[in-house]
Amino acid sequence: MQITRQADYAVRAVLYLSRKGNTQRSATSTVAQEQRIPPSFLAKIISQLSIAGLLHTSRGARGGVTLAREPQDISLLEVIEAIDGPIQLNECAGENGSCTYDSECPLRPIWCDAQEDLVKRLRGTTFDQLLSKN
Repeated sequence: MQITRQADYAVRAVLYLSRKGNTQRSATSTVAQEQRIPPSFLAKIISQLSIAGLLHTSRGARGGVTLAREPQDISLLEVIEAIDGPIQLNECAGENGSCTYDSECPLRPIWCDAQEDLVKRLRGTTFDQLLSKN
């Protein structure tokens, strides 16, 4: 399993903006350049993160992008799911998990437990924690 490049870029962009704080606007071109993210790709990511309520965007000469909430109030899970959708290791591990093997499958509990652990870890990791690791 691997998160998409788009989700990785989104995490990097939010981490960059977390360093700036939620009061300092950054131009998207600056974020793209400093984080080595293709600008057209970043525009789509910013839009998705804004729709998810994680970023504020403004246009114009004083425009830019800022965090919509404090870094301690944004989890890694929120950013990844805003881009990739819900974490699901296997289709049987979803809420409406369907498995052709039903209750006879010894793997479903493993997938469900692993997914639960991953989601818990990502939900419990906030951007202020990531900042403090640098």
